[in-house]
Amino acid sequence: MNDAAILLVDDEPSIVTLLQTVLHKEGYTHIDAAFTGEEAIKACQRHTYDLIVLDVMLPGRSGVDICPFIRMTTDAPILFLTAKSSDFDKLTGFAVGGDDYITKPFNPLEIVARIRSQLRRHLAAKGNYIKGEATFPPPSNPIRIYDYGRFQVNETAGELRVLNGIISCPTLVFQLLLFFCKHPNRIFSKRELYEQVWGEEALSDDNTVMVHIHRIRERIEEDPSNPQIIVNVRGLGYKLVYHLPKRNSL
Repeated sequence: MNDAAILLVDDEPSIVTLLQTVLHKEGYTHIDAAFTGEEAIKACQRHTYDLIVLDVMLPGRSGVDICPFIRMTTDAPILFLTAKSSDFDKLTGFAVGGDDYITKPFNPLEIVARIRSQLRRHLAAKGNYIKGEATFPPPSNPIRIYDYGRFQVNETAGELRVLNGIISCPTLVFQLLLFFCKHPNRIFSKRELYEQVWGEEALSDDNTVMVHIHRIRERIEEDPSNPQIIVNVRGLGYKLVYHLPKRNSL
């Protein structure tokens, strides 16, 4: 995992230097920096990154403005870094493709912990491992595909197919959908989903789960505004509805 390529995007050189120093101490050596939105877009077009730390308040085009363009070139986790902390700002960041959100001032060690957590999930989904060359798929593991008719989730390949077409899917959106696929017709609260998929204790903010479920629905539902697959059970949580195919009677 310490071979992961990371892009730091912030217009304050002191913050970039601080993060580079802390990440280097943790063993991360493949770190690039960009100081404007345009530099960040060009960097993502030239190189493949495993994670991007993206400041919101950039000169010219903001991090929120450029995030959709970055998402066109990569499904790597994007960790927003900003002084804004309102629910609206967080929801906006998630809606445009962000995976996590840290407000300034921040503890550098917290960012490293978040980066490590995001990378662990992202690289696992890609079939990479912490040490040694990646084997894809691992020879001893069978291919695991969850077929729900309209869509199929290939856990081994990290692919989502909808109506036989491959759909781009950010890491945490894929992991949340995969969790639902493994537990059809079971209700999970927002807190349970956050703790199971994000691997962290859920605090008061449950907007993250809601936004990611919305992003799943945009990909797999025929009508995302009237979901039939990932449904809300009022007062209890969410579940993936699956009806077994009817057998023809003799």
